[in-house]
Amino acid sequence: MSVQVIFLAAFGLAAVWFGIVVFRTHSMVRSALALLFSQTAIGAMFLVMETEFLGVLQIMMMATEMSIMAIFMVMFMMDPGGLGAMDMKHQRRLSLWAGLVAFGGATGLAFFANWGPLPAEIPDAAEQVRLLGFELLGRSMLIFESAGLTILTAMIAATAMAVLPGRKAEAQTSEPPGHEGHGA
Repeated sequence: MSVQVIFLAAFGLAAVWFGIVVFRTHSMVRSALALLFSQTAIGAMFLVMETEFLGVLQIMMMATEMSIMAIFMVMFMMDPGGLGAMDMKHQRRLSLWAGLVAFGGATGLAFFANWGPLPAEIPDAAEQVRLLGFELLGRSMLIFESAGLTILTAMIAATAMAVLPGRKAEAQTSEPPGHEGHGA
């Protein structure tokens, strides 16, 4: 067994463990951190498989996403510390069965699918990165740009909607400028 396989297995187990912790914790912030660690372990798996671009992209993207998610959860869930009790276990039986069926399907696919023969010549790392760049910046460019713009718009709209009720109440109770303390 090579060192690469050992590290791949270790990071894979860490990803699964932290994925379980996401649903076992009773804190929004701890849940977000566990999800961050799980996704970081997946990024580390990419790094072990010598796909540095995908590994670094996964880690950077998840660090940003989980940080924003934790901030929004604390901000909008009326729990200033984000450490208050919450229950992430909804529909336990259905969730358990769905997880077992998905695990069985993924395991069956991994072991029994005909993956076909390996190509005679696997491109070197530089060529793989070049091909990935063409894929991401070629036909998928519009999809990525549209998704990014949609997410940004949703974040701005959510923030505006959350701030709007406070500003309405503030506007109704305040006097016009220049009339501070000047009674009739």
